[in-house]
Amino acid sequence: MSQEKYLKNRVALVTGGASGMGRAMALAFAEAGADVVVGSLLTGGGSKAPGELVYLPGAAELDRIKKEIEARGVRAIATNLDVCSMDSVQAFYDATIKAFGKVDILANAAGISAEQTICGHPDQLWHKVVDVNVNGVYRTIKLCLPGMIERKWGRIINIASTAASVGAPASAAYCASKAAVVGLTRCVALEGAPHGVSCNAISPGWVQTNFGKIWMVHIAETAEGQNKDEYIQEIKQINPQKRMIQPEEIGAIAAFLCREEAFGITMQDITISAGSLW
Repeated sequence: MSQEKYLKNRVALVTGGASGMGRAMALAFAEAGADVVVGSLLTGGGSKAPGELVYLPGAAELDRIKKEIEARGVRAIATNLDVCSMDSVQAFYDATIKAFGKVDILANAAGISAEQTICGHPDQLWHKVVDVNVNGVYRTIKLCLPGMIERKWGRIINIASTAASVGAPASAAYCASKAAVVGLTRCVALEGAPHGVSCNAISPGWVQTNFGKIWMVHIAETAEGQNKDEYIQEIKQINPQKRMIQPEEIGAIAAFLCREEAFGITMQDITISAGSLW
């Protein structure tokens, strides 16, 4: 097997896979030879809590990622997925098993945020952020981990955030949920360690995605009272590397974690922030 196709005959399942970091990971897995199944909640899907910040791709984006994966010479499935619904997650998993027989790699990228202090925090908004960011990860791992343990090979990669380690007064739900993702990652890593399964979190700072832009624009317009373009440029200049992380950087690290020689990397919270704390 060539070094470039070290994931040949592997199957990767990616949540939030039609856009942003999920898309980047899906393409990186495909480039390395894996068949890839992506799921994303599409525009108009699910129940939206007032105040949640989210980017929902359209059907055209879902179709595009399928074609991009297939263009790399591997098989692909792209479908609607609501990680808040166990029925939806089960159907997503079942479709993968029916088509490919297994899940070797699980990458959890589906996520939302909110800008809200604890004082006055709507319960519905709090529960929605936690449900997507934490329970969504739990639901997919619960289905995929047993098969990985049985086959003695698996890689689980959860997108957390620098927010898991750094607080912000208006991001309590997001920070708490991402800290929970890191905690869950450690427990899953220990459960899988004797059975050939690794589990790691990737904690990015600001990433140049549609979701990131929606969030930054919201902060600029509602909290900072700044022009959105000026605020985004300010974020870049504050960063020690004077830039934002690109989704492809997340994809590259995720693919590396799936290499045989990376198995010893487990239970880790890997920060990719270009030197920034947030």
